[in-house]
Amino acid sequence: MPSLSSCWFFTTLLCFFLDTAFSGDPFVYFDWTVSYTTLSPLGVKQQVIGINKQFPGPILNVTTNWNVVVNVKNDLDEPLLLTWNGVQHRKDTWQDGVSGTNCPIPAGWNWTYEFQVKDQIGSFFYFPSLNFQRASGGYGGVIINNRAVIPVPFGLPDGDVTIFLSDWYTKSHKDLRKDVENGVDLGVPDGVLINGLGPYRYDDTLVPNGISYQIINVEPGKTYRIRVHNVGISTSLNFRIQNHNLLLVETEGSYTVQQNYTNMDIHVGQSYSFLVTMDQNASTDYYIVASPRFVNSSWAKATGVSILHYSNSQGPASGPLPSLPEQDNPSFSINQARSIRWNVSAGAARPNPQGSFKYGDITVTDVYVILNRPPELINGKWRTTLNGISYLPPSTPLTLAQQFKILGVYKLDFPNRFMNRPSKVDVSLINGTYKGFVEIIFQNNDTTVQTYHLDGYAFFVVGMDFGVWTENSRSTYNKWDGVARCTTQVFPGAWTAILVSLDNAGIWNLRAENLNSWYLGQEVYLQVVNPENDSNENILPDNAIYCGLLSNLQREQSHKFQFSIGSSPLNSNSRMILFMLLFIALIESFVWHV
Repeated sequence: MPSLSSCWFFTTLLCFFLDTAFSGDPFVYFDWTVSYTTLSPLGVKQQVIGINKQFPGPILNVTTNWNVVVNVKNDLDEPLLLTWNGVQHRKDTWQDGVSGTNCPIPAGWNWTYEFQVKDQIGSFFYFPSLNFQRASGGYGGVIINNRAVIPVPFGLPDGDVTIFLSDWYTKSHKDLRKDVENGVDLGVPDGVLINGLGPYRYDDTLVPNGISYQIINVEPGKTYRIRVHNVGISTSLNFRIQNHNLLLVETEGSYTVQQNYTNMDIHVGQSYSFLVTMDQNASTDYYIVASPRFVNSSWAKATGVSILHYSNSQGPASGPLPSLPEQDNPSFSINQARSIRWNVSAGAARPNPQGSFKYGDITVTDVYVILNRPPELINGKWRTTLNGISYLPPSTPLTLAQQFKILGVYKLDFPNRFMNRPSKVDVSLINGTYKGFVEIIFQNNDTTVQTYHLDGYAFFVVGMDFGVWTENSRSTYNKWDGVARCTTQVFPGAWTAILVSLDNAGIWNLRAENLNSWYLGQEVYLQVVNPENDSNENILPDNAIYCGLLSNLQREQSHKFQFSIGSSPLNSNSRMILFMLLFIALIESFVWHV
Protein backbone atom coordinates (compact mmCIF):
# COMPACT_ATOMS: atom_id res chain seq x y z
CA MET A 1 0.00 0.00 0.00
CA PRO A 2 1.42 3.47 -0.87
CA SER A 3 2.66 5.46 2.10
CA LEU A 4 1.11 8.77 3.19
CA SER A 5 4.19 10.64 2.03
CA SER A 6 3.97 8.91 -1.36
CA CYS A 7 0.33 9.96 -1.75
CA TRP A 8 1.22 13.52 -0.77
CA PHE A 9 3.96 13.49 -3.40
CA PHE A 10 1.54 12.15 -6.02
CA THR A 11 -1.10 14.81 -5.21
CA THR A 12 1.47 17.61 -5.31
CA LEU A 13 2.76 16.33 -8.65
CA LEU A 14 -0.77 16.20 -10.07
CA CYS A 15 -1.53 19.76 -8.99
CA PHE A 16 1.75 20.98 -10.46
CA PHE A 17 1.10 19.43 -13.86
CA LEU A 18 -2.53 20.57 -14.02
CA ASP A 19 -1.50 24.10 -13.10
CA THR A 20 1.29 24.10 -15.67
CA ALA A 21 -0.88 22.63 -18.40
CA PHE A 22 -3.83 24.99 -18.02
CA SER A 23 -2.21 28.26 -16.94
CA GLY A 24 -0.15 30.89 -18.74
CA ASP A 25 -0.33 32.42 -22.17
CA PRO A 26 0.32 30.22 -25.22
CA PHE A 27 3.66 30.03 -27.00
CA VAL A 28 4.00 29.86 -30.78
CA TYR A 29 7.25 28.82 -32.47
CA PHE A 30 8.62 29.63 -35.90
CA ASP A 31 11.85 28.75 -37.71
CA TRP A 32 12.81 31.23 -40.42
CA THR A 33 15.69 31.24 -42.88
CA VAL A 34 16.33 34.68 -44.36
CA SER A 35 18.06 34.34 -47.72
CA TYR A 36 18.28 35.71 -51.24
CA THR A 37 16.06 34.29 -53.90
CA THR A 38 15.94 35.19 -57.59
CA LEU A 39 12.64 36.60 -58.80
CA SER A 40 11.39 38.91 -61.56
CA PRO A 41 8.60 41.01 -59.99
CA LEU A 42 8.92 43.66 -62.72
CA GLY A 43 10.07 41.32 -65.50
CA VAL A 44 13.79 41.71 -64.72
CA LYS A 45 15.62 39.00 -62.78
CA GLN A 46 16.97 40.27 -59.47
CA GLN A 47 17.85 39.11 -55.98
CA VAL A 48 15.13 39.67 -53.42
CA ILE A 49 15.19 38.82 -49.72
CA GLY A 50 12.80 36.03 -48.85
CA ILE A 51 11.92 34.20 -45.65
CA ASN A 52 11.78 30.44 -46.06
CA LYS A 53 11.92 31.27 -49.79
CA GLN A 54 8.69 33.28 -49.51
CA PHE A 55 8.38 36.88 -50.70
CA PRO A 56 6.65 38.56 -48.93
CA GLY A 57 7.47 36.53 -45.83
CA PRO A 58 5.05 34.51 -43.68
CA ILE A 59 2.39 36.21 -41.59
CA LEU A 60 2.60 35.95 -37.80
CA ASN A 61 -1.03 35.37 -36.85
CA VAL A 62 -1.28 35.47 -33.05
CA THR A 63 -3.57 36.65 -30.25
CA THR A 64 -3.19 39.24 -27.51
CA ASN A 65 -0.67 38.17 -24.82
CA TRP A 66 0.68 35.20 -26.75
CA ASN A 67 4.40 34.54 -26.54
CA VAL A 68 6.14 34.50 -29.92
CA VAL A 69 9.41 32.63 -30.49
CA VAL A 70 11.03 33.22 -33.90
CA ASN A 71 14.32 31.49 -34.62
CA VAL A 72 16.02 33.40 -37.44
CA LYS A 73 18.88 32.00 -39.50
CA ASN A 74 20.76 34.65 -41.45
CA ASP A 75 21.60 33.16 -44.85
CA LEU A 76 22.44 36.55 -46.36
CA ASP A 77 25.98 37.74 -47.06
CA GLU A 78 25.77 40.58 -44.53
CA PRO A 79 24.54 41.16 -40.96
CA LEU A 80 20.80 41.11 -40.29
CA LEU A 81 18.22 42.26 -37.75
CA LEU A 82 14.45 41.98 -37.98
CA THR A 83 12.31 44.62 -36.31
CA TRP A 84 8.60 44.34 -35.53
CA ASN A 85 6.98 47.58 -36.65
CA GLY A 86 4.34 48.48 -34.04
CA VAL A 87 4.89 45.57 -31.64
CA GLN A 88 5.60 47.34 -28.37
CA HIS A 89 7.73 44.73 -26.56
CA ARG A 90 6.43 45.84 -23.20
CA LYS A 91 9.35 46.05 -20.74
CA ASP A 92 11.53 44.13 -23.18
CA THR A 93 13.61 46.44 -25.37
CA TRP A 94 16.03 43.53 -26.02
CA GLN A 95 13.74 42.12 -28.71
CA ASP A 96 13.24 45.29 -30.76
CA GLY A 97 15.69 44.35 -33.52
CA VAL A 98 17.30 47.71 -34.34
CA SER A 99 20.94 48.79 -34.15
CA GLY A 100 20.54 50.54 -30.81
CA THR A 101 19.08 47.49 -29.05
CA ASN A 102 20.73 44.43 -30.61
CA CYS A 103 24.03 43.34 -32.09
CA PRO A 104 23.43 42.22 -35.67
CA ILE A 105 23.05 38.53 -36.47
CA PRO A 106 26.24 37.76 -38.47
CA ALA A 107 25.98 36.02 -41.83
CA GLY A 108 25.65 32.27 -41.28
CA TRP A 109 24.42 32.66 -37.69
CA ASN A 110 21.00 32.38 -36.17
CA TRP A 111 19.34 34.14 -33.28
CA THR A 112 16.03 33.55 -31.52
CA TYR A 113 13.62 36.37 -30.80
CA GLU A 114 11.23 35.73 -27.93
CA PHE A 115 8.61 38.34 -27.09
CA GLN A 116 5.06 38.68 -25.82
CA VAL A 117 2.45 40.67 -27.73
CA LYS A 118 1.29 42.11 -24.44
CA ASP A 119 -1.93 44.13 -24.34
CA GLN A 120 -2.04 44.71 -28.11
CA ILE A 121 -4.35 44.03 -31.04
CA GLY A 122 -4.14 45.06 -34.66
CA SER A 123 -2.26 45.02 -37.94
CA PHE A 124 1.52 45.43 -38.09
CA PHE A 125 4.51 44.19 -40.08
CA TYR A 126 8.14 43.18 -39.67
CA PHE A 127 11.15 43.96 -41.86
CA PRO A 128 14.98 43.90 -41.91
CA SER A 129 16.20 47.07 -40.19
CA LEU A 130 19.85 47.29 -41.34
CA ASN A 131 21.75 48.33 -44.46
CA PHE A 132 18.79 49.39 -46.63
CA GLN A 133 17.74 45.71 -46.83
CA ARG A 134 14.01 46.47 -46.78
CA ALA A 135 14.46 47.77 -50.34
CA SER A 136 15.02 44.14 -51.37
CA GLY A 137 12.15 42.67 -49.34
CA GLY A 138 12.36 40.57 -46.18
CA TYR A 139 9.07 41.94 -44.90
CA GLY A 140 5.87 40.22 -43.77
CA GLY A 141 2.74 40.76 -41.70
CA VAL A 142 1.87 40.60 -38.03
CA ILE A 143 -1.77 40.08 -37.05
CA ILE A 144 -2.68 40.31 -33.35
CA ASN A 145 -6.24 39.10 -32.80
CA ASN A 146 -8.53 40.01 -29.93
CA ARG A 147 -8.86 37.55 -27.10
CA ALA A 148 -12.19 35.71 -27.21
CA VAL A 149 -13.45 37.60 -24.14
CA ILE A 150 -13.03 41.01 -25.84
CA PRO A 151 -15.69 41.82 -28.47
CA VAL A 152 -14.56 43.24 -31.80
CA PRO A 153 -16.52 46.40 -32.75
CA PHE A 154 -17.76 44.92 -36.04
CA GLY A 155 -19.18 41.65 -37.32
CA LEU A 156 -16.89 38.71 -38.04
CA PRO A 157 -15.63 39.14 -41.62
CA ASP A 158 -15.97 36.34 -44.15
CA GLY A 159 -12.25 36.47 -44.87
CA ASP A 160 -9.01 38.20 -43.93
CA VAL A 161 -6.62 39.47 -46.62
CA THR A 162 -3.21 41.13 -46.16
CA ILE A 163 -1.83 43.46 -48.84
CA PHE A 164 1.73 44.79 -48.93
CA LEU A 165 2.42 47.89 -51.04
CA SER A 166 5.97 48.84 -51.99
CA ASP A 167 7.72 51.20 -54.34
CA TRP A 168 10.33 49.02 -56.03
CA TYR A 169 13.62 49.32 -57.89
CA THR A 170 15.36 46.70 -59.99
CA LYS A 171 18.64 47.87 -58.46
CA SER A 172 19.79 45.89 -55.43
CA HIS A 173 19.58 47.39 -51.97
CA LYS A 174 23.39 47.52 -51.96
CA ASP A 175 23.45 49.69 -55.09
CA LEU A 176 20.62 51.87 -53.78
CA ARG A 177 22.40 52.55 -50.50
CA LYS A 178 25.58 53.49 -52.39
CA ASP A 179 23.54 56.01 -54.39
CA VAL A 180 22.11 57.46 -51.18
CA GLU A 181 25.59 57.66 -49.62
CA ASN A 182 26.82 59.54 -52.70
CA GLY A 183 23.98 62.05 -52.65
CA VAL A 184 22.24 60.54 -55.69
CA ASP A 185 18.46 60.86 -55.58
CA LEU A 186 16.60 57.57 -55.72
CA GLY A 187 14.57 58.84 -58.65
CA VAL A 188 11.36 57.36 -60.00
CA PRO A 189 10.77 53.76 -58.84
CA ASP A 190 10.74 51.09 -61.52
CA GLY A 191 7.32 50.08 -60.29
CA VAL A 192 5.02 49.51 -57.32
CA LEU A 193 4.55 45.96 -56.09
CA ILE A 194 1.40 44.55 -54.54
CA ASN A 195 2.19 41.48 -52.46
CA GLY A 196 5.56 41.18 -54.16
CA LEU A 197 4.10 41.11 -57.67
CA GLY A 198 4.13 43.62 -60.50
CA PRO A 199 1.19 45.37 -62.16
CA TYR A 200 -1.67 43.89 -64.14
CA ARG A 201 -1.29 44.95 -67.78
CA TYR A 202 -3.88 47.69 -67.69
CA ASP A 203 -1.97 49.75 -70.31
CA ASP A 204 0.13 48.10 -73.02
CA THR A 205 2.38 51.14 -73.33
CA LEU A 206 3.26 51.26 -69.61
CA VAL A 207 3.26 47.60 -68.55
CA PRO A 208 5.28 45.00 -70.51
CA ASN A 209 3.85 41.60 -71.24
CA GLY A 210 4.59 38.58 -69.07
CA ILE A 211 4.56 40.16 -65.59
CA SER A 212 2.86 38.14 -62.86
CA TYR A 213 0.25 40.07 -60.86
CA GLN A 214 -1.82 39.53 -57.74
CA ILE A 215 -5.39 38.20 -58.02
CA ILE A 216 -7.57 38.35 -54.91
CA ASN A 217 -10.48 35.92 -55.21
CA VAL A 218 -13.73 36.82 -53.43
CA GLU A 219 -17.33 35.69 -53.19
CA PRO A 220 -20.23 38.03 -54.05
CA GLY A 221 -22.05 39.47 -51.05
CA LYS A 222 -19.28 38.61 -48.61
CA THR A 223 -17.36 41.11 -46.47
CA TYR A 224 -13.58 40.86 -46.10
CA ARG A 225 -11.15 42.49 -43.71
CA ILE A 226 -8.33 43.86 -45.86
CA ARG A 227 -5.13 44.88 -44.02
CA VAL A 228 -2.93 47.17 -46.09
CA HIS A 229 0.70 48.04 -45.28
CA ASN A 230 3.03 50.46 -47.06
CA VAL A 231 6.33 48.61 -46.62
CA GLY A 232 8.13 50.61 -49.29
CA ILE A 233 11.21 52.82 -49.42
CA SER A 234 10.07 56.43 -49.68
CA THR A 235 6.83 56.79 -51.65
CA SER A 236 3.43 57.77 -50.29
CA LEU A 237 0.81 55.64 -52.03
CA ASN A 238 -2.91 56.04 -52.56
CA PHE A 239 -4.86 52.79 -52.21
CA ARG A 240 -8.25 52.21 -53.81
CA ILE A 241 -10.46 49.41 -55.14
CA GLN A 242 -12.52 50.19 -58.20
CA ASN A 243 -16.24 50.74 -57.37
CA HIS A 244 -15.83 49.59 -53.75
CA ASN A 245 -15.94 51.52 -50.49
CA LEU A 246 -13.25 51.07 -47.87
CA LEU A 247 -14.77 51.06 -44.39
CA LEU A 248 -11.88 51.99 -42.10
CA VAL A 249 -12.00 50.02 -38.82
CA GLU A 250 -8.43 49.88 -37.43
CA THR A 251 -5.01 51.38 -37.80
CA GLU A 252 -1.82 50.15 -36.12
CA GLY A 253 -3.50 48.65 -33.08
CA SER A 254 -6.36 51.12 -32.55
CA TYR A 255 -9.98 50.67 -33.53
CA THR A 256 -11.17 53.75 -35.39
CA VAL A 257 -14.47 55.49 -35.86
CA GLN A 258 -15.92 53.57 -38.78
CA GLN A 259 -16.04 55.72 -41.88
CA ASN A 260 -16.27 54.94 -45.58
CA TYR A 261 -13.52 56.13 -47.91
CA THR A 262 -13.23 55.71 -51.66
CA ASN A 263 -9.44 55.82 -51.35
CA MET A 264 -6.79 56.16 -48.63
CA ASP A 265 -3.35 57.74 -48.65
CA ILE A 266 -0.98 55.28 -46.97
CA HIS A 267 2.43 56.69 -46.21
CA VAL A 268 5.67 54.75 -45.74
CA GLY A 269 5.47 52.46 -42.70
CA GLN A 270 1.72 52.89 -42.12
CA SER A 271 -0.90 50.14 -41.76
CA TYR A 272 -4.70 50.21 -42.08
CA SER A 273 -7.58 47.72 -41.85
CA PHE A 274 -10.70 48.09 -43.97
CA LEU A 275 -13.91 46.14 -44.28
CA VAL A 276 -14.81 45.76 -47.95
CA THR A 277 -18.15 44.30 -49.01
CA MET A 278 -18.41 42.60 -52.40
CA ASP A 279 -21.57 44.39 -53.44
CA GLN A 280 -20.99 44.93 -57.17
CA ASN A 281 -22.59 43.07 -60.09
CA ALA A 282 -19.28 41.49 -61.24
CA SER A 283 -19.79 42.45 -64.87
CA THR A 284 -15.97 42.45 -64.93
CA ASP A 285 -13.08 42.06 -62.54
CA TYR A 286 -12.11 45.18 -60.60
CA TYR A 287 -8.82 47.05 -60.33
CA ILE A 288 -6.94 47.31 -57.03
CA VAL A 289 -4.65 50.33 -57.38
CA ALA A 290 -1.69 51.79 -55.46
CA SER A 291 -0.45 54.99 -57.08
CA PRO A 292 2.20 57.50 -55.93
CA ARG A 293 1.06 60.78 -54.41
CA PHE A 294 2.32 64.32 -55.08
CA VAL A 295 4.39 63.42 -58.15
CA ASN A 296 4.47 64.42 -61.81
CA SER A 297 3.59 62.51 -64.99
CA SER A 298 7.06 60.91 -65.20
CA TRP A 299 5.90 58.57 -62.42
CA ALA A 300 3.11 57.05 -64.53
CA LYS A 301 4.85 53.67 -64.82
CA ALA A 302 5.16 53.47 -61.02
CA THR A 303 1.61 52.35 -60.38
CA GLY A 304 0.72 49.09 -58.70
CA VAL A 305 -2.32 47.28 -60.08
CA SER A 306 -3.81 43.96 -59.01
CA ILE A 307 -7.18 42.33 -59.58
CA LEU A 308 -10.23 41.75 -57.41
CA HIS A 309 -11.96 38.72 -58.91
CA TYR A 310 -15.53 37.73 -57.98
CA SER A 311 -16.28 34.02 -58.39
CA ASN A 312 -19.11 35.00 -60.77
CA SER A 313 -17.09 37.58 -62.71
CA GLN A 314 -18.14 37.91 -66.33
CA GLY A 315 -14.82 39.09 -67.73
CA PRO A 316 -11.41 40.67 -67.15
CA ALA A 317 -10.89 44.23 -65.95
CA SER A 318 -10.35 46.73 -68.74
CA GLY A 319 -10.35 50.44 -69.42
CA PRO A 320 -8.74 53.25 -67.43
CA LEU A 321 -7.83 52.94 -63.76
CA PRO A 322 -10.18 54.57 -61.25
CA SER A 323 -9.25 58.22 -61.08
CA LEU A 324 -7.96 59.95 -58.00
CA PRO A 325 -9.56 63.36 -57.39
CA GLU A 326 -7.28 66.02 -55.94
CA GLN A 327 -4.28 63.93 -56.98
CA ASP A 328 -1.72 66.66 -56.43
CA ASN A 329 -3.46 68.50 -53.62
CA PRO A 330 -1.82 67.89 -50.22
CA SER A 331 -4.74 69.68 -48.53
CA PHE A 332 -6.99 66.79 -49.55
CA SER A 333 -4.56 64.35 -47.97
CA ILE A 334 -4.10 66.28 -44.73
CA ASN A 335 -7.87 66.65 -44.31
CA GLN A 336 -8.28 62.92 -44.88
CA ALA A 337 -5.65 62.24 -42.20
CA ARG A 338 -7.44 64.54 -39.74
CA SER A 339 -10.69 62.66 -40.33
CA ILE A 340 -9.28 59.43 -38.88
CA ARG A 341 -10.55 59.25 -35.30
CA TRP A 342 -10.19 56.91 -32.34
CA ASN A 343 -13.20 54.75 -31.48
CA VAL A 344 -13.40 55.80 -27.82
CA SER A 345 -16.25 53.40 -26.95
CA ALA A 346 -14.64 50.20 -28.26
CA GLY A 347 -12.47 47.88 -26.22
CA ALA A 348 -9.25 46.61 -27.76
CA ALA A 349 -6.68 44.47 -25.95
CA ARG A 350 -8.52 45.11 -22.66
CA PRO A 351 -12.26 45.17 -21.91
CA ASN A 352 -12.36 48.83 -20.87
CA PRO A 353 -13.10 51.29 -23.70
CA GLN A 354 -10.15 52.79 -25.53
CA GLY A 355 -11.40 56.26 -24.56
CA SER A 356 -11.09 55.52 -20.84
CA PHE A 357 -7.51 56.76 -21.21
CA LYS A 358 -8.28 60.49 -21.32
CA TYR A 359 -5.03 61.70 -22.83
CA GLY A 360 -6.32 65.24 -23.23
CA ASP A 361 -6.54 65.70 -19.45
CA ILE A 362 -2.91 64.73 -18.74
CA THR A 363 -0.33 67.42 -18.00
CA VAL A 364 2.55 67.51 -20.47
CA THR A 365 5.94 67.13 -18.74
CA ASP A 366 8.32 67.64 -21.70
CA VAL A 367 8.10 69.24 -25.15
CA TYR A 368 10.33 68.44 -28.13
CA VAL A 369 10.09 70.32 -31.42
CA ILE A 370 12.01 68.12 -33.87
CA LEU A 371 12.98 69.70 -37.16
CA ASN A 372 14.30 67.76 -40.13
CA ARG A 373 16.22 69.03 -43.12
CA PRO A 374 17.07 67.62 -46.57
CA PRO A 375 20.39 65.76 -46.95
CA GLU A 376 23.47 67.92 -46.44
CA LEU A 377 27.23 67.41 -46.40
CA ILE A 378 28.68 66.95 -42.92
CA ASN A 379 32.41 66.30 -42.78
CA GLY A 380 32.35 65.52 -46.48
CA LYS A 381 29.54 62.90 -46.29
CA TRP A 382 25.88 63.15 -47.11
CA ARG A 383 23.80 63.02 -43.93
CA THR A 384 20.27 63.80 -42.75
CA THR A 385 19.51 65.38 -39.38
CA LEU A 386 16.97 65.89 -36.63
CA ASN A 387 17.50 69.15 -34.74
CA GLY A 388 20.86 69.44 -36.44
CA ILE A 389 22.14 66.04 -35.27
CA SER A 390 22.77 63.08 -37.56
CA TYR A 391 22.70 59.82 -35.64
CA LEU A 392 25.61 57.44 -36.27
CA PRO A 393 25.08 53.97 -34.74
CA PRO A 394 27.91 53.05 -32.36
CA SER A 395 29.56 49.63 -32.65
CA THR A 396 28.16 48.76 -29.19
CA PRO A 397 24.35 48.85 -28.99
CA LEU A 398 22.96 51.39 -26.55
CA THR A 399 21.21 48.72 -24.46
CA LEU A 400 24.45 46.82 -23.90
CA ALA A 401 26.33 50.02 -23.09
CA GLN A 402 23.66 50.84 -20.51
CA GLN A 403 23.62 47.30 -19.11
CA PHE A 404 27.40 47.15 -18.67
CA LYS A 405 27.73 50.83 -17.68
CA ILE A 406 30.16 51.62 -20.50
CA LEU A 407 30.84 55.35 -20.58
CA GLY A 408 31.27 57.38 -23.74
CA VAL A 409 29.07 55.32 -26.07
CA TYR A 410 26.19 57.83 -25.99
CA LYS A 411 25.10 61.10 -24.43
CA LEU A 412 21.72 62.12 -23.00
CA ASP A 413 21.75 65.58 -24.52
CA PHE A 414 19.43 65.57 -27.54
CA PRO A 415 18.15 69.17 -27.80
CA ASN A 416 14.43 69.88 -27.44
CA ARG A 417 14.63 72.54 -30.17
CA PHE A 418 16.67 73.10 -33.31
CA MET A 419 19.98 74.65 -32.31
CA ASN A 420 21.42 77.47 -34.40
CA ARG A 421 24.77 75.80 -34.92
CA PRO A 422 26.48 73.70 -37.61
CA SER A 423 25.00 70.24 -38.08
CA LYS A 424 27.02 67.39 -36.61
CA VAL A 425 27.21 63.60 -36.41
CA ASP A 426 26.67 62.31 -32.87
CA VAL A 427 25.11 59.65 -30.62
CA SER A 428 22.73 61.90 -28.71
CA LEU A 429 19.68 60.43 -26.93
CA ILE A 430 16.47 61.90 -25.55
CA ASN A 431 16.47 61.54 -21.78
CA GLY A 432 12.86 60.51 -21.13
CA THR A 433 11.19 60.56 -17.72
CA TYR A 434 9.50 57.31 -16.75
CA LYS A 435 5.71 57.84 -16.71
CA GLY A 436 6.19 61.32 -18.10
CA PHE A 437 3.82 62.65 -20.76
CA VAL A 438 5.66 64.06 -23.74
CA GLU A 439 4.59 66.34 -26.57
CA ILE A 440 6.58 65.93 -29.77
CA ILE A 441 6.15 68.22 -32.76
CA PHE A 442 7.69 67.12 -36.06
CA GLN A 443 8.48 70.03 -38.38
CA ASN A 444 9.19 68.93 -41.95
CA ASN A 445 11.60 71.24 -43.77
CA ASP A 446 12.13 68.70 -46.55
CA THR A 447 10.39 68.75 -49.93
CA THR A 448 8.67 65.36 -49.62
CA VAL A 449 6.30 63.68 -47.17
CA GLN A 450 8.23 62.11 -44.30
CA THR A 451 6.85 59.57 -41.85
CA TYR A 452 8.09 59.04 -38.31
CA HIS A 453 7.79 55.91 -36.21
CA LEU A 454 8.33 55.32 -32.48
CA ASP A 455 9.13 51.83 -31.22
CA GLY A 456 7.78 50.68 -27.87
CA TYR A 457 4.69 52.89 -27.83
CA ALA A 458 1.48 54.04 -29.44
CA PHE A 459 1.18 57.82 -29.52
CA PHE A 460 -1.81 60.12 -30.04
CA VAL A 461 -1.83 62.16 -33.24
CA VAL A 462 -3.40 65.38 -31.99
CA GLY A 463 -2.72 67.87 -34.77
CA MET A 464 -1.19 68.57 -38.17
CA ASP A 465 -1.16 71.63 -40.41
CA PHE A 466 0.86 73.52 -42.97
CA GLY A 467 3.32 76.20 -41.92
CA VAL A 468 5.53 76.53 -38.87
CA TRP A 469 4.29 75.22 -35.52
CA THR A 470 3.90 77.81 -32.76
CA GLU A 471 2.58 77.73 -29.20
CA ASN A 472 -0.75 78.94 -30.58
CA SER A 473 -1.02 75.79 -32.71
CA ARG A 474 -2.09 73.90 -29.59
CA SER A 475 -5.51 75.52 -29.85
CA THR A 476 -6.18 73.26 -32.85
CA TYR A 477 -5.27 70.01 -31.06
CA ASN A 478 -7.75 67.14 -30.88
CA LYS A 479 -7.73 66.27 -27.17
CA TRP A 480 -10.51 63.68 -27.23
CA ASP A 481 -10.37 61.16 -30.08
CA GLY A 482 -7.07 61.63 -31.89
CA VAL A 483 -6.09 58.18 -33.10
CA ALA A 484 -3.40 56.24 -31.24
CA ARG A 485 -0.84 54.72 -33.61
CA CYS A 486 2.92 54.25 -34.04
CA THR A 487 3.65 55.91 -37.42
CA THR A 488 2.57 59.36 -38.57
CA GLN A 489 3.06 61.41 -41.71
CA VAL A 490 4.45 64.96 -41.82
CA PHE A 491 3.75 66.87 -45.01
CA PRO A 492 6.44 69.07 -46.60
CA GLY A 493 6.39 72.55 -45.12
CA ALA A 494 4.07 71.31 -42.38
CA TRP A 495 4.03 69.98 -38.82
CA THR A 496 2.47 67.08 -36.95
CA ALA A 497 2.05 66.94 -33.16
CA ILE A 498 1.84 63.78 -31.06
CA LEU A 499 1.42 63.01 -27.35
CA VAL A 500 2.95 59.91 -25.77
CA SER A 501 2.88 58.45 -22.26
CA LEU A 502 6.32 57.07 -21.36
CA ASP A 503 5.14 54.01 -19.43
CA ASN A 504 7.38 51.46 -21.16
CA ALA A 505 10.91 51.38 -19.76
CA GLY A 506 13.73 50.78 -22.21
CA ILE A 507 15.68 52.41 -25.03
CA TRP A 508 13.37 53.01 -27.98
CA ASN A 509 13.99 54.05 -31.57
CA LEU A 510 12.35 57.17 -33.03
CA ARG A 511 13.08 57.15 -36.76
CA ALA A 512 12.17 58.33 -40.20
CA GLU A 513 10.49 55.42 -41.96
CA ASN A 514 11.59 56.74 -45.36
CA LEU A 515 14.66 54.56 -45.88
CA ASN A 516 16.82 57.19 -47.54
CA SER A 517 16.27 59.63 -44.65
CA TRP A 518 16.73 56.94 -41.98
CA TYR A 519 19.87 55.45 -43.54
CA LEU A 520 21.63 58.82 -43.58
CA GLY A 521 21.02 59.49 -39.90
CA GLN A 522 17.47 60.71 -39.33
CA GLU A 523 16.78 58.85 -36.09
CA VAL A 524 17.19 59.28 -32.35
CA TYR A 525 16.75 56.98 -29.37
CA LEU A 526 14.59 57.68 -26.35
CA GLN A 527 15.90 56.35 -23.03
CA VAL A 528 13.24 55.68 -20.40
CA VAL A 529 14.51 54.33 -17.07
CA ASN A 530 12.24 53.05 -14.31
CA PRO A 531 13.87 54.37 -11.09
CA GLU A 532 12.31 51.53 -9.12
CA ASN A 533 13.39 47.92 -9.45
CA ASP A 534 10.69 46.30 -11.60
CA SER A 535 10.84 42.51 -11.40
CA ASN A 536 8.67 42.30 -14.53
CA GLU A 537 11.23 44.02 -16.76
CA ASN A 538 13.01 41.49 -18.93
CA ILE A 539 16.72 41.24 -18.34
CA LEU A 540 19.55 40.72 -20.83
CA PRO A 541 18.62 37.49 -22.65
CA ASP A 542 20.87 34.46 -22.26
CA ASN A 543 21.33 34.25 -26.03
CA ALA A 544 22.42 37.89 -26.47
CA ILE A 545 24.99 38.49 -29.19
CA TYR A 546 27.91 40.71 -28.14
CA CYS A 547 29.73 43.13 -30.41
CA GLY A 548 31.69 46.37 -30.35
CA LEU A 549 33.37 47.02 -27.02
CA LEU A 550 31.90 43.79 -25.65
CA SER A 551 33.03 41.48 -28.47
CA ASN A 552 35.29 39.62 -26.06
CA LEU A 553 32.20 38.25 -24.28
CA GLN A 554 30.96 36.50 -27.42
CA ARG A 555 31.68 32.81 -27.67
CA GLU A 556 32.99 31.81 -31.08
CA GLN A 557 30.11 30.98 -33.43
CA SER A 558 27.98 29.85 -30.50
CA HIS A 559 24.79 30.82 -32.32
CA LYS A 560 25.38 29.02 -35.61
CA PHE A 561 22.61 26.77 -36.89
CA GLN A 562 20.93 26.22 -33.51
CA PHE A 563 17.40 25.88 -34.78
CA SER A 564 14.48 25.28 -32.46
CA ILE A 565 12.84 21.88 -32.15
CA GLY A 566 9.79 22.70 -34.19
CA SER A 567 7.97 25.52 -35.92
CA SER A 568 4.33 24.68 -35.18
CA PRO A 569 2.36 26.62 -32.57
CA LEU A 570 2.32 25.18 -29.08
CA ASN A 571 -0.88 26.47 -27.52
CA SER A 572 -2.39 25.64 -24.15
CA ASN A 573 -4.04 22.46 -25.46
CA SER A 574 -0.77 21.24 -26.95
CA ARG A 575 1.03 22.01 -23.73
CA MET A 576 -1.61 20.10 -21.82
CA ILE A 577 -1.14 17.01 -24.00
CA LEU A 578 2.63 17.24 -23.71
CA PHE A 579 2.52 17.59 -19.94
CA MET A 580 -0.07 14.84 -19.56
CA LEU A 581 2.14 12.41 -21.51
CA LEU A 582 5.01 13.27 -19.23
CA PHE A 583 2.72 13.00 -16.24
CA ILE A 584 1.57 9.52 -17.28
CA ALA A 585 5.20 8.46 -17.51
CA LEU A 586 5.78 9.78 -14.00
CA ILE A 587 2.69 7.97 -12.69
CA GLU A 588 4.00 4.71 -14.11
CA SER A 589 7.30 5.38 -12.41
CA PHE A 590 5.50 6.24 -9.16
CA VAL A 591 3.38 3.04 -9.25
CA TRP A 592 6.45 0.98 -10.03
CA HIS A 593 8.31 2.34 -7.01
CA VAL A 594 5.44 2.05 -4.50
